[in-house]
Amino acid sequence: MKRFTCDELVEVITAYLDDALDQPARDGVRAHLAACEGCERHVEQFRVTITALGDPPAEKLQAGMRDRLLSAFREGRRSGTG
Repeated sequence: MKRFTCDELVEVITAYLDDALDQPARDGVRAHLAACEGCERHVEQFRVTITALGDPPAEKLQAGMRDRLLSAFREGRRSGTG
């Protein structure tokens, strides 16, 4: 099972939510989320954003908006506000 740091988890959130990770990586994300309240909250914020935008959100975002959202989530996580 892959063990993720908080920074690594931020990089794979969308793949995790899209069910695009292999099973060892998915297990690693789940283990990290079970032990890290901050990352668990961060992933829940992603889920809320995706729900608010609809599925699939990428089709509804203007060019560059997805990258800006990901950047904002990463910065929030690093500063402890995410």
